[in-house]
Amino acid sequence: MLNDRRGRIRAEANRLSEFFIAQGALPVEAASLQPAEILLDLYGEDIRARAFVTHDAHNGEQMLRPDFTVPVVQMHMDEGAEPARYTYCGPVWRKQEASSDRASEYLQVGFEVFDRSDPAASDAEVFALFAELLNPLKLRAATGDLGILMAAVSGLATLNSRKAALKRHIWRPARFRQLLDRYSGKSPVPASRAALLQALNNQSAEDVIAGQGTHVGLRSPVEIANRVQALADDAAADHISGSEVALLNDILNLREKSTIALDRLRDIEVDMPAIGPALDRFAARLDALAARGVDVDALDFEGSYGRTSLEYYDGFVFGFYAEARADLPVIASGGRYDAMTAVLGRGRSIPAVGGVIRPEFILAMQEGA
Repeated sequence: MLNDRRGRIRAEANRLSEFFIAQGALPVEAASLQPAEILLDLYGEDIRARAFVTHDAHNGEQMLRPDFTVPVVQMHMDEGAEPARYTYCGPVWRKQEASSDRASEYLQVGFEVFDRSDPAASDAEVFALFAELLNPLKLRAATGDLGILMAAVSGLATLNSRKAALKRHIWRPARFRQLLDRYSGKSPVPASRAALLQALNNQSAEDVIAGQGTHVGLRSPVEIANRVQALADDAAADHISGSEVALLNDILNLREKSTIALDRLRDIEVDMPAIGPALDRFAARLDALAARGVDVDALDFEGSYGRTSLEYYDGFVFGFYAEARADLPVIASGGRYDAMTAVLGRGRSIPAVGGVIRPEFILAMQEGA
């Protein structure tokens, strides 16, 4: 029985792959074990909580691939022609909480587009193809745009170090909120930091460090002193204004149909002009989606959508959900990840967008399982 179900899932995965191949995608594969160094550079140490890690003397530290996007981008940046469309099909591995009944290993089918000619058209192409595939299931499509939120943070009248910290934690909503509350004066500075800043009132950073005894740890005394000085500069800076925080909250809390959302965001742009270019891209994408037959007047947009995904999305994001099946997570999801291509391309970059589908969830809906 189990083998029979696995066979049906594999058959569905093959059907999805054939659809993308028919759209001009080149089928590619990726090694099950990926160099941990690349994933750690992209995600930081947080990835260890989600990936299975192994180590040997020959290959060093490696991880069972948590998804295909990173190795496909690496492959394209090393040797791919442009423009390019790829599809893949295979297992990925993710650690799950002890209380979770979700699988740690499952099949993933994906489609990725690398094309610098018209990013809005590429966004629309990927979304429309996924919508066509999934149309018989009558799913709800949700969309967002992390580029708008990033642009809003970039436009804040505050220290660059604060803006960098907020951007770094866009994908960690609770931490993002903690930082925003602190920078706006809504919550106090942590007690340990307050004590350190008090010590700096009468001494230099170097003297405070020297007074702590023998130096241990990986950071040099100079690096520690620079960090302490950065904390002092942050404490001396003006708070982010209440009006700017309100505008950020308006973006984060926005939930509307896409055309109405664009109008609301244009109103916010009057007081936060930094989001203007991102809204122009949003408008161009809606035009491209409409040209592909997507009813953008009925398409949901959420200002916070995509903030709990893997951290490489930096623009358009989307997901398809079975509203009648609360037991099923997102059936398909994807988005734009231009910044990742620059990281893995070692200075070279190309606009890129893609998505993945879980074939077993499609089968579950088709069979009512």
